[in-house]
Amino acid sequence: MEVILLKDVKGQGKKDEIIKVSDGYARNYLIKNNLAVEVTKRSKEVLDRELLNRHNKEEELVKSLNEIKKKLENKEIKFKVNTGKEDKVFGIVSTKQISEKLKELGYEIDKKQIKIDESIKSLGTHEVTIVLHKRVEFKIRVVLVK
Repeated sequence: MEVILLKDVKGQGKKDEIIKVSDGYARNYLIKNNLAVEVTKRSKEVLDRELLNRHNKEEELVKSLNEIKKKLENKEIKFKVNTGKEDKVFGIVSTKQISEKLKELGYEIDKKQIKIDESIKSLGTHEVTIVLHKRVEFKIRVVLVK
């Protein structure tokens, strides 16, 4: 029997996949526990429509995130920091601080979306990667000044 999975089922497949299983397993476990529905013409249409809607929403999201990318790409964010002898910076600039600075500029970017390769703990310009979506990634410059 062919079924459409409504949820991920370990060892069988992921949500929205169409899989072939034995009739007993399908009726007595998957369908009974609302993990799957039998493949019919109607259920296949519903699945196709749902996948198309999700795809369209994803494209809209990527489009709006690309607008943010265009505005922020290659932008500089300046931080005034305290320094000691030989211009050594006290502490580091964290993803939280970068996120807060971007929030001041009007961009809601979570600190988890900001990727720093090396600690920002010296004066000068540092590149930071921002990952808004798996398909939308760009770099901004963080400048530390006295």
